[in-house]
Amino acid sequence: MTRIAVLSLKGGTGKTTVTLGLAGAAAARGRTVLVVDLDPQANATAALGIDDPPFTVSDALADGRRGIAADALMPSTWPVAAGVHRVLVLPSERSLEHRSSTAPGSSARLSRVLHKITGSETLTLIDCPPTLGELTRNALVAADAALIVTDPSYFALTGAAQAVEALDIVRTSTNPRLVAAGIVVNRVRARSAEQVFRLAELREAYPDLLLDPVLTERVSVPASQGAGVPIQAWAGAGAREISRDFDLLLSAIDSRLTATRTQPAGGFA
Repeated sequence: MTRIAVLSLKGGTGKTTVTLGLAGAAAARGRTVLVVDLDPQANATAALGIDDPPFTVSDALADGRRGIAADALMPSTWPVAAGVHRVLVLPSERSLEHRSSTAPGSSARLSRVLHKITGSETLTLIDCPPTLGELTRNALVAADAALIVTDPSYFALTGAAQAVEALDIVRTSTNPRLVAAGIVVNRVRARSAEQVFRLAELREAYPDLLLDPVLTERVSVPASQGAGVPIQAWAGAGAREISRDFDLLLSAIDSRLTATRTQPAGGFA
């Protein structure tokens, strides 16, 4: 089983878009996928067609019993007929933002409630809030790997550096199995000289972590999310291109994680 925490320490990078794109790519390959929406904004929950869920990740964390999150799992409404297998969702809600605890072991609560709720071949994607608070720490403790999402902006290098540092701290202090799945650069506009410069900065700083392909900005992405279907089922050349990129990105992540598991433990930088 692979659990990947998808995180960004700044808003607006398209972290949820990357989570959904990878979920669609994996499901289209026939893999079982679970999306854990740990962001109180609940955007992934909405995009996956879940409206007013009776039981959420907030309830599961409040309960805290081992494996209790199984009671909150719901199937997404993504169409199976489009070649995408049904994706499971552990939905979120606004009240999650008020969850806070300083009790010993509180950062392991998500790991506990997710215990054995999916099969050994399940890909679990945890959509984190855009901060390094208790919820993101829970995700990093529960995860096998962490995927950093950034955009090619002025603050991209700083945000990526902070995220990499956070992963290293969690790995050395709490979760020794945690590895870096890589850095994804999203919302790229190829004609922007500023973005080309920032992308070069990221490549120079993190040559071993930056993943290819980078993801270009496409109007089909928010359109498909608003319609409640995976980008892989959306019509048009732009949707086909970004779907191909998500599939290539999934392969790059799989390859990196396979290689990382055979290497000695070390820092992420």
